[in-house]
Amino acid sequence: MIDKALLKRYAADLGVTLDDAQLSRFDRYAERLCEWNENMNLTGITDPYGIVIRHFIDSLTLVPFLKEGAALIDVGTGAGFPAIPAAIARPDVKVTLLDSLKKRLTFLDVVTEDLKLSAVTVHARAEDGGQDPALRERFDAATARAVAALPTLCEYCVPFVKRGGLFVALKGPEVDTQLADGRRAADKLGATFRESRTLQVPVKPAEGEEIFDRRLVVFDKTAATPKAYPRPAAKIAKKPL
Repeated sequence: MIDKALLKRYAADLGVTLDDAQLSRFDRYAERLCEWNENMNLTGITDPYGIVIRHFIDSLTLVPFLKEGAALIDVGTGAGFPAIPAAIARPDVKVTLLDSLKKRLTFLDVVTEDLKLSAVTVHARAEDGGQDPALRERFDAATARAVAALPTLCEYCVPFVKRGGLFVALKGPEVDTQLADGRRAADKLGATFRESRTLQVPVKPAEGEEIFDRRLVVFDKTAATPKAYPRPAAKIAKKPL
């Protein structure tokens, strides 16, 4: 379905090497995504090129931040981005896929079984999961793609990360106006801003190929998150950090 040679080339530009078996898993993932999307709203991007660029390569920008054997939680994972592409590229990474919509998790259970990935799904809202002792401060890394403004996203995600771990938010250029508030929120949650990295995706586009800017905002977990966070959803919405 997808152009596997194109995916391999773009991944290599990110420093991610994909073998034939991994490329076949990506192809199968794309097929499953399109099949299920006919009956439920998983994505508005269903053309093969768009899937490679907007979903797979975009998700793989996370991979260089993951240490060997990392436990990763993807908060509000939706159709599995960015965690499933990360799991395909990095079989050593242990992935938890958290989402509040059960039917999305049903899709993800089918996909992860089909692709033989080391991943588990959790049905929960982020603010509830962050207070669950089984999930709170249990992960080496947390990630989320879009989902919410940066201060709110920090409150959703930072509580899952253990001290010494990191939170990587995949955002667009609009996050530049949110960085100051995001840094203040992270400070309250026990995290410290490390960097905001701008990437052109794909990194080395051919002439005429579509490109977009991705912002990777990285926070290091430096202290335990106070027990009050994350707050209930209504409080987060009414008064963001």
